[in-house]
Amino acid sequence: MPPEAPPQQEASLSHFLVPQFIDVESKVIGSITTRQFLIMMVAGMLDFIFYKLFYFNTFLVIAIVVTGIFGIVAFVKINGMPFHFFFLNLVQTLKKKKLRTWQKEGIENLPSPEKVEVKKELMVKAPITTSRLSSLSLIVNTGGAYHEE
Repeated sequence: MPPEAPPQQEASLSHFLVPQFIDVESKVIGSITTRQFLIMMVAGMLDFIFYKLFYFNTFLVIAIVVTGIFGIVAFVKINGMPFHFFFLNLVQTLKKKKLRTWQKEGIENLPSPEKVEVKKELMVKAPITTSRLSSLSLIVNTGGAYHEE
């Protein structure tokens, strides 16, 4: 006779669905995310404004530069982070001081310690006898299994 299967869990227990991919952005068109779509829409609007304001040759140069910059911000990832986070971290790093020094704050107000003379006395220890030395070596060699009497 086969062993009985364990009883099923009671239906009274609550089951919760835990979101698994919370760091994945939602896709709008194909593999383009909402953030990328909005960035490219802003680039398109700027290109349209430049088309209306400038001659065609000037517009073409400006549109290539603007679309390239916005394309980099929208699609390039460095170390798994979007480019605008990388750029902000770069700017913050460049603004920091290159050399860090320790500021002694509040130490001036402390009372100066009085000079204390230290007496140097040599403590003479009794030399270890050979019987004590041999018992110590046995304790070390046996990993502490040997105990003195």
